[in-house]
Parts: sequence; structure tokens; C-alpha cells
Amino acid sequence: MRQIVLDTETTGLDPTRGHRIIEVACIELVNRRLTGRHLHKYIHPEREIDEGAQAVHGITLEFLADKPKFAAIADEFLDFINGAQLIIHNAPFDLGFLNAELGRLDRVPVETVCNGVIDTLKEAKALHPGKRNSLDALCERYEIDNSGRTLHGALLDTELLAEVYLAMTRGQNALMIEPDEAPRILLGADGKIRERKPLTVRCASAEELVEHERVLAAIDKESKGACVWLPKPAAETAS
Repeated sequence: MRQIVLDTETTGLDPTRGHRIIEVACIELVNRRLTGRHLHKYIHPEREIDEGAQAVHGITLEFLADKPKFAAIADEFLDFINGAQLIIHNAPFDLGFLNAELGRLDRVPVETVCNGVIDTLKEAKALHPGKRNSLDALCERYEIDNSGRTLHGALLDTELLAEVYLAMTRGQNALMIEPDEAPRILLGADGKIRERKPLTVRCASAEELVEHERVLAAIDKESKGACVWLPKPAAETAS
């Protein structure tokens, strides 16, 4: 399955009042693994940036002065998400802005190009009702390092969201978690590929195995043979 984790930064909160996208980032998952493929664009919004929005993401109009307009990256964006399932935190917000941009160009809405949308905020609220479910709160809950997130940034946020999504949905595919056979590919905040080494698997020592068997034997004796962790002899077949 191909999935795209997506995030945007904007000039304000409401696309119906003319606010625009200034950054879009997408990273690719295939069969729940990061592939290293990504799309990241800064975009000139053709308007001013609200002070409140700039305080959140730190992106200035001066920085965007030489960046392309959305029309120049629309085809590349649509090609990248084509046929994939989108994973977005608070999906109505990002989709509202993306569809407003595409509507200005007489292009089809995002939902007609992608293969469905997962809203991780909605999923998190269902899993953790009554608790904070911001991206920072979910990183804390699932023990994901977000220490580099001093400001909002679409590329960093997509990487964090990918890890949150995988942690939040890990039990949906299988009861057993398979160990990684190769280093996982991740994107750094600068967009460069970095690797995360597989988890180290420590096997029990001979002494620990002996102690484990002793404890199981004690449990079996106390429970009069009902210890579920010990193999039971096969029932004898009547001759």
C-alpha cells in the first residue's frame, strides 16, 4: 500500500478569506515503511503573512520572495500524491487550503486524485478521548523525539506524523511486531536522508533461561499443572 504523509504551512487560518499555502511537504510510505521519497516546496503566497501565523512557523515573505507560486508546482504535487492514501493531522484544514489553491487553477480537488484520507487527529481523539491530541502531545505519548520542533515546519512535521501514525496503528496489522531487517530510512529536518539503525535484540543468557524454567515450574506446581506457559504432554491415544 502506498501512503503519503502530508502537511502544509499557510499565511493564516482561513482559505475562504484569501489565505494561501506557503509550504507543502509529502513523504512516502510503502507497506508502512518510509521509502526516502519526498516532495517539499516553499511557495510564494502572493499576499502578506499574518503575524500570528508567522509566529507559529517562522516563515517570512522575504524568505519566500524567490520561491515559485503554487501554479508552478501543482502538477508535480498532484503527480506525487496520485493514487496514494493521504495521512494528515487535522485533514480538513490542509485539504481546505489545497483545494482552494487547486480551485484557483481549475484543477480537480485532492480527494479525486488520492485513494482516501486518514485524519490522524480524528483517529487520536477516538483512541484517547478527553486528552490532548496535538502532534506534540502524540509525540510525547508515543515517546517520539520532537526536541527539534521549536517552530512548525511542514517537512519536520510530516516525519514526526509518520512515526506517530505508525506507532498509533501498529497493532492493527498484526499481533506480532517483526524486527527490522534493514535500517529504516528517515528524513532529517534539512530534507536529507538519514538512517535509523535496527533495534538491538538481546537474547536471554543460559543462567536466565534456567531461572525462567525454575519460575515456570513453581507456577505449574502452585497451579496444579495449569501453567499456560509450559507445553502440555499430548493426550495418550487409546489402543
